Amino acid sequence: MADYDLEALSLSELKKMQKDVAKAISTFEDRQKVEARAKVEALAHELGYTLAELVGTETKSSRSPAAPKYRHPENPALTWSGRGRKPQWFVEALEAGKTASDLAIS
Repeated sequence: MADYDLEALSLSELKKMQKDVAKAISTFEDRQKVEARAKVEALAHELGYTLAELVGTETKSSRSPAAPKYRHPENPALTWSGRGRKPQWFVEALEAGKTASDLAIS
């Protein structure tokens, strides 16, 4: 490994060296990851599997949105499934004397 007299370098040379070192570290880590992945894939192949089969890269099924249970009495475009935080229109309707069953979608 080369010895550098850091005291003899200018500020611009030190900054360039710092940038070069950061890049070298980054590419070193990338090379290590590629090497590790190749080894793991080879081992999985020896055992008769693919790496994807072993690490479970299957996609999870996404939940469909819940069906609305309540509808705004004046604006039917506003609905609420009954899950999560109550919408303001629902709270206001309850305060005005309506019940949840009055707002329920039949």
